[in-house]
Amino acid sequence: MNRQEAAKRAEELVSRMTLEEKASQLRYDAPAIPRLGIPAYNWWNEGLHGVARAGQASMFPQAIGLGATFDPALIGEIAGVIAEEGRAKYNAYAAKNDRDIYKGLTFWSPNVNIFRDPRWGRGHETYGEDPCLTRALGTSFVKGLQGDGEVMKAAACAKHFAVHSGPEALRHEFDAQATKKDMTETYLNAFEGLVKDAHVEAVMGAYNRVNGEPSCGSPALQQILRGEWGFEGHFVSDCWAIRDFHEGHMVTSTAPESAALAINNGCDLNCGNTYLHILKAVEKGLVSEETITRAAVRLYTTRFLLGLFDETEFDTIPYSVVESEEHLALSEKAASESFVLLKNNGILPLSKEKIRTLGIVGPNADSRAALTGNYHGTASWYITVQEGLQDYLAGSGIRVLTSVGCDLFRSKTENLAFENDRLSEAAIVCDNSDVVILCVGLDETLEGEEGDTGNSYASGDKNDLLLPESQRKLLEVCKASGKPVVLCLLAGSDIDLSYASEHFDAVLVLWYPGSRGGKACAKVLFGEEEPGGKLPVTFYETLEELPDFEDYSMKGRTYRYMEHSAQYPFGYGLGYGNIAVTEASLASSSEKAGDEGVKVRVTVSNTGSRSATDVVQIYVKNLDSPLAPPNPCLAGFLRVDLAAGESREVILPVPERAFLVVDEEGKRIKDGEHFAIYAGTCQPDEKSISLTGKPPVRIML
Repeated sequence: MNRQEAAKRAEELVSRMTLEEKASQLRYDAPAIPRLGIPAYNWWNEGLHGVARAGQASMFPQAIGLGATFDPALIGEIAGVIAEEGRAKYNAYAAKNDRDIYKGLTFWSPNVNIFRDPRWGRGHETYGEDPCLTRALGTSFVKGLQGDGEVMKAAACAKHFAVHSGPEALRHEFDAQATKKDMTETYLNAFEGLVKDAHVEAVMGAYNRVNGEPSCGSPALQQILRGEWGFEGHFVSDCWAIRDFHEGHMVTSTAPESAALAINNGCDLNCGNTYLHILKAVEKGLVSEETITRAAVRLYTTRFLLGLFDETEFDTIPYSVVESEEHLALSEKAASESFVLLKNNGILPLSKEKIRTLGIVGPNADSRAALTGNYHGTASWYITVQEGLQDYLAGSGIRVLTSVGCDLFRSKTENLAFENDRLSEAAIVCDNSDVVILCVGLDETLEGEEGDTGNSYASGDKNDLLLPESQRKLLEVCKASGKPVVLCLLAGSDIDLSYASEHFDAVLVLWYPGSRGGKACAKVLFGEEEPGGKLPVTFYETLEELPDFEDYSMKGRTYRYMEHSAQYPFGYGLGYGNIAVTEASLASSSEKAGDEGVKVRVTVSNTGSRSATDVVQIYVKNLDSPLAPPNPCLAGFLRVDLAAGESREVILPVPERAFLVVDEEGKRIKDGEHFAIYAGTCQPDEKSISLTGKPPVRIML
């Protein structure tokens, strides 16, 4: 059924409700209306990288890892699996009349905020720092989750609208000041794509204010969302964000005033309890029944689009699809594609024939928490890095020695022990090993959402880019052993890897790789699979080069605006093969960008001795306009797989907006006649070229 038909049915059903009944349906935990045959429905569900918080489900790599894949098709396939498992679980729960939280079909995912500052604890929920990448992956996620059939398979939600990326500790009172230029160019770009290109069904407002207006009650943001972009779905507040209007932002004085400000400015659904005061707001003349009716109709339109009052093709999806063999295989594939190889002196891939004893050291080696990230589901079977390697090497004759080495961040692992109580064990394992796999990093207890982490001193954000001191001491012990060391970083953000880069033989970023992460890691370390990822964020040399965390200006931030050389640049990642772009040209005879942009013809070749995968990346630099970002910007990308010795010609579209600039009023305009287009497997910056030895091919337009 189309939206018009669903809206008509919603209007008819809502017209039979009393004012009290309509108001009750604007809560996330909407109660049943028995006299109309309407069951209870809980709107709150999560599906960031698998169905979350509702029992067993397939667990994929955390979103930042999915961002590192640079693979929209894979993201769409994963979202389709989330929708399928979500439907299976909904069918099973509904049959038991279980309408609890996390058991509906409205998933509050994806998070398409821009990871503008590496201190932000929730950054690993995003696809990274780049609007082009985030827009492409987010669009694929929404399309995969919602499907393209007569009935919506599940409803996606673009969050958090808008201009939201920390600090966590201040979010309930913080006013994010952003210029109109930065809004259009950076902060709203992906949201626009999800609305216009993917027709996302829901949008969630952020906790913070934007230029003085609370995001969940902002006339300016609603004008952009519904006025300029034509959004037709429903709008939901972040959880208890409307309460912040009077308790944190102080823009209202009472709960009824806050409820009125939100609903009068387009917030249809309240995650929280402030809409319990909405009838009081009606009594005070602050809200009209017509406004409540409008919100209820939007919400019921979504429920009709999901087929919740009809028999649908999805009703027979069995519970057996949850964590099916195919879904778990996809999780493992996604993990391999997400791993980013930052350094390799030739030690990788490892050879079973050359190793008699393998040491596995570090607090994240055998950690389930290091697999999951936040907003995760529950896997029935977790494979840590240590377990993955032990299973992979079983029967090979290779002895595996292990040591936790240190606590994740405390000074000791046993309360009654001396400090650094596992360092000597780590040294012993190194001494007795031919190669050491060192697993360090963070987990969701150290970086994540305010209130959900154990990192209370920073509310989930990071104070710096360093590993915890306990782990830094462990790095020194492993280095002192003199044995070859491969460092595996399990974390969701930029960590200072200068010590590892200088002293260790290889550095591999695993992110939070999901329940099959350890199995995928073992295959990659021993060369059965390729490390297929690229950095979706910049790894900075130091925080000193960045503006204040609270400053939302993009100047100096991310690869597009940074003024210094990165430790490891956005878009960078090595492989085991040797793929490079050897030729590039415009696919059309015109030397000007038209209304539909241009197409770039690229010849990509694998001169290595093994099959390999890489990501062709297109960057555009406006050479004339002072309004353009100072550095070339990602404008297109394509993952390619090539056999040894194979060359292939591929064509990548570059949209018109890549050749437009954003003026100070936030308008996209044409300004400038000369452009440089770069086609390669990395950015066209000096650091990327020095690390890879593969300068992109430049085309002048």
